[in-house]
Amino acid sequence: MNYPHTAENKTRQLIFMAVFTALIAIGAFIRIPVPVVPFTLQFLFTTMAGMLLGSRLGAASVLAYILLGLLGLPIFASGGGPGYIFNPSFGYLIGFWLGARLTGAIAASSSHPGFKRLLLAAFSGLAVVYGCGMLYYYIIGNYIINQPIALWPLFLYCFLLAVPGDIILCIAAALLGKKLIPVVRK
Repeated sequence: MNYPHTAENKTRQLIFMAVFTALIAIGAFIRIPVPVVPFTLQFLFTTMAGMLLGSRLGAASVLAYILLGLLGLPIFASGGGPGYIFNPSFGYLIGFWLGARLTGAIAASSSHPGFKRLLLAAFSGLAVVYGCGMLYYYIIGNYIINQPIALWPLFLYCFLLAVPGDIILCIAAALLGKKLIPVVRK
């Protein structure tokens, strides 16, 4: 979102960022019951933050969420606090931040992005989330906290079983983005 630098627009930006920071925190606790892998709506809200707020502001709202959780607010899916960086799933939070940045950049590369561009943006962000999440999980598990995980179980539990729900969220984000971007950008 490129606004002229006025106090009103700065306030609007801060409000949108705060709303998405709150939605991401709420999304951590909206759990959809599926076997084996916990499924939350965090990815939907981090993706929507990038799409609707743009690369910089969308990523900033995700970063605010991460910092609040690291400061001790129990807003992550399994709690909060500085020790959470040793949780193998913390890499997905880093991925949410980088994914929102990439999603926002791709979505904003057109003044009126269509469904295909938004879907590409969502899937690109998803690739970043899974790349960061799986790499972090492997490194933390195998080299830091001594809970080793081999590549096949990592791929199975951290990607294969989890990705179908996130594919649905990518489609939902693209559909929502197509409708909401014109409203948010005016």
